[in-house]
Amino acid sequence: MNGAALRRIAVLIEYDGTAYRGSQYQDNGPSIQSELEAAITKLTGDTPRAAFAGRTDSGVHALGQVAAFDSSVRLRPDEFVRGLNHFLPADIAILGAAEVGVTFDPRRRAQMRVYRYRIDTSPVRSALERDRTWHVGRAVDVAAMQRTAARLLGKHDFAAFAGPYEGSTVRTLQRCEVTQDGREVTIEMEALAFLPHQVRRMVGPMTEVGLGRQSEDDVAALLGGVASSAGPAAPACGLYLVRIEYDGLSLAPAEGNGQER
Repeated sequence: MNGAALRRIAVLIEYDGTAYRGSQYQDNGPSIQSELEAAITKLTGDTPRAAFAGRTDSGVHALGQVAAFDSSVRLRPDEFVRGLNHFLPADIAILGAAEVGVTFDPRRRAQMRVYRYRIDTSPVRSALERDRTWHVGRAVDVAAMQRTAARLLGKHDFAAFAGPYEGSTVRTLQRCEVTQDGREVTIEMEALAFLPHQVRRMVGPMTEVGLGRQSEDDVAALLGGVASSAGPAAPACGLYLVRIEYDGLSLAPAEGNGQER
């Protein structure tokens, strides 16, 4: 930092997570955070630490991740978008930006998070979708999966569907929808917050129901059950962080000029 007054900038990020060890720093490989911070330094000369709204695991993708960082440079939001995209690798893109208050915390200020999981039921795998969907290779009982999803809605102890976690494992799942469009089955979940690995550990058993290998009662019985007992977890390649919602924050598309209201 060059001593000028700091501004906080929030950015909307899309990425293909295939080549990354996750959104946050990892000792064993590249991360979205390290690439973003390197691009910020190249653009501005600043060396900030970027804070992310949600943690995504190795191989997980994002359509609407949000991060924030401090900068001393007087660029407009649209200039940050163009400049950062110039320095970022092709599998990471900044879709929008906004100047926010200096106390803005993208994780704590979030009002809702939406995740989507894509399942390919075609008997023949796709070469183009190999890192973007879970290829199960045969038809699933979508109606049974929908009934299972309905039983998981509401406020529950989701410890069985989480990885190791210290703290309360009670969460409120506000939406869990299963839809089918041709060969693809999509599961979309919405909550204020999710536990580590929760979505993948829910999708796995729901898909087992669709394949006839678990019952709807088996999955519902996991609510309040032994920690990390749900499985198998769905692979990372089919999971997308779709969007994170905030009260009073507009992250405009690239040609716009987003702002916190």
